[in-house]
Amino acid sequence: MATGDIPTTQLLISSGNGPVARTVLQTPLRDAEPSEIPVIDVSGLFSPSLAHRQAVARHIRDAATNTGFFYIAQHGIPAQTTAAAHAACLDFFRQPAEVKQRASIDRSRRFNGYKPAATQRINPFESVDVRESFSWVYDPRFDPAVADVSQIPPEAAAHLCPEDFPWEATANLPQFKVAIVDYWRSCLGLARALIRAFALALDLDEHFFDSKVTYPDAVLAMNYYPPIPKPKGSEAAARPQSEQEVSIGSHTDFQLFTILWQDDNGGLQVLNRQGQWINAKPIAGTLVVNIADYLQRITNDRYVSTVHRAQNWSGRERVSLPFFVGFNWDESCGVLDNCVAEGESKRYDEISCAEWVTRRARAMYRTDGFEGKGARQRCLDLLLD
Repeated sequence: MATGDIPTTQLLISSGNGPVARTVLQTPLRDAEPSEIPVIDVSGLFSPSLAHRQAVARHIRDAATNTGFFYIAQHGIPAQTTAAAHAACLDFFRQPAEVKQRASIDRSRRFNGYKPAATQRINPFESVDVRESFSWVYDPRFDPAVADVSQIPPEAAAHLCPEDFPWEATANLPQFKVAIVDYWRSCLGLARALIRAFALALDLDEHFFDSKVTYPDAVLAMNYYPPIPKPKGSEAAARPQSEQEVSIGSHTDFQLFTILWQDDNGGLQVLNRQGQWINAKPIAGTLVVNIADYLQRITNDRYVSTVHRAQNWSGRERVSLPFFVGFNWDESCGVLDNCVAEGESKRYDEISCAEWVTRRARAMYRTDGFEGKGARQRCLDLLLD
């Protein structure tokens, strides 16, 4: 099939409502234009002036309704914090396989720890992801906003499962915990500021969502991508989707939004509104933010959860640090009334965050080697408790 004179292909991805197809133009990969993925100075979010915070929110709203991706500058996370986290990741992933396996997610009571190469497939219609990763889920003991973990309400505590395993399993790297916790805390503070900005961008009181992020779904993943060969010419388009080698497959994120630090090797690709793959090139000093599915749902599709992937064709190892942000697991939210224009209807039913993320997780990660170990199922069982 074709759009005008440009041939197209169908890209299959998983979703919370089953497989969906996206039409992709077979045009050469190009760098994103500033109008597609803008750079937003978010320093105003930390201003005492409501007008300054609202000005940032307007820029965020424009980006969220366009490609659903934007860079943020002047975000308040010190360069030394990200540099230390980056170094800690390299220290971990460059270890021998048997040492990394001490931190295997299969040994975790929660979805914490190491996942080796060729054990993840984020898109069941594409190849196994060519990456290793290490995940750490929200732990209230490290949240500066939680004064006393014993006072967490039972309905929220039921979904929390703090454990020391990630740090015990990496005790041979004394700076690993220090660097990762510091970066996680910095991202958590930034995430809460962005959540208030999203409220303003939706013409809500900026504290509208505060009660939903007291113990949020705040997961830090550390991704390590070895280089993969770049397809030559039209080779990539000609090969079936299932045979195209990917660093991480085509997907959308689960909850509200993601804050991503990426090194300078590049590889992040975004599917724009016209169906073209574009590069979200690294910009020094910035982080990438992208809208996720749950935020698209509650805004009745005003905000765009955009398909993206990574292809590490740099010839060098690549590290990225995505910080996934969502409401508390026990929270539920339907389509916001002020996101339904006159004559429109609400396109989505209300669904709890735990149910939505579990539904998404079950539709993804279809790698037999990983699921066969039982770690994913145990995590899902915990989330459904």
